[in-house]
Amino acid sequence: MIDSGVGGLSVLREIHALLPDTTIQYIADTAWCPYGVRSAEEIRDRTSALTELLIKRGAELIVIACNSATIAAIEALRAQFPVPFIGMEPGVKPAAALTKTDTIGVLATELSLKGDKFLHLVSTHARHLRVITQPCPKFVELVEAGTLEGELVESAIIEYTHDMMAASADVLILGCSHYPFLRPALENSLPEHIQLIDTGSAIARRAAKLKPQKTTSPSISILTTGSPEKINSLLPKLTPGLSAECQPLSIS
Repeated sequence: MIDSGVGGLSVLREIHALLPDTTIQYIADTAWCPYGVRSAEEIRDRTSALTELLIKRGAELIVIACNSATIAAIEALRAQFPVPFIGMEPGVKPAAALTKTDTIGVLATELSLKGDKFLHLVSTHARHLRVITQPCPKFVELVEAGTLEGELVESAIIEYTHDMMAASADVLILGCSHYPFLRPALENSLPEHIQLIDTGSAIARRAAKLKPQKTTSPSISILTTGSPEKINSLLPKLTPGLSAECQPLSIS
């Protein structure tokens, strides 16, 4: 699994819950976080190097647990490497099926919202709906800092959802793997009828269909290009009960 930071751990916990007998190696590329502000070329080169490293370590299935990296790089990665890839995309289709007001909100990174893949999703599944989009850079910063509740979180939620609430959106898409960690705060701040969509469980089901054979000694390895001490301090809060310790990863 590859992500720009700890956001993809929201996907890891879904995969581990569904596939507890599978060995998972997760790279938090925090030295390059956030991916959403980088160019597509930079992201392609970086995720290519990380993929090559994971394959050398025995990976047989790669999950790009980052919406921005999926949009920028996954097709190039599929063309370059012989292993299957699973990417992230905003849950526009399920959101379109749930809305009763014909208005949905999409909370995502700026790169994700500008991508052709997102525009195609909207034109395919939600062309008859009002779709309100909102980049949420503060959400990534808050999760990376381990701040999942409190005034800063509430202020960011109000800032990013104000226009959606004013437009009577009743379904909000969490279009970045960091955002599910803020789901409890979002549910506390938003009206009860608002439904939230994230795709972590769908990614886990896809992994179950493509996963390698059962391993005899399943394990979880977490590597970071940033500070392992910082991630180790976040793991009890982000993935309680997960038996893993983050180790440093050096890559040029």
